[in-house]
Amino acid sequence: MGHKPRVLIVEDNARNRKLFRLIVDSMGCESLLANDGEEGLRQLEGALPDLILMDIQLPGIDGLTLLQQLREQPRTRTVPVVAVTSFAMPGDRERLLGAGFTDYLSKPIDTEELQAVIARLLPPGHGRDA
Repeated sequence: MGHKPRVLIVEDNARNRKLFRLIVDSMGCESLLANDGEEGLRQLEGALPDLILMDIQLPGIDGLTLLQQLREQPRTRTVPVVAVTSFAMPGDRERLLGAGFTDYLSKPIDTEELQAVIARLLPPGHGRDA
């Protein structure tokens, strides 16, 4: 029996954080919560998540800065990170993927789209051995 996949949710909006957590939990994953980048970094000092959902507009360290820090550390370099942003502009997707994000979701979040992204990025075999 493998461990439950862990998903770190870095999101400063409490309502969005709750929504993400409900979806992540409903998929049989363990959710770790952070309401800003600093707290996200603290969470990463413990168990390494299998996936990170990260808001771009965060108080303090923003999502892009946080991502750069993660990509510079050997330990967190390969963890998939999904950018979540409410200011979707043309070219954002390319810019964010170019910055090193694994995928991109725009707000308001489409539940099915979020589930599909999580399912695609989690380690293979998840859910069958839990």
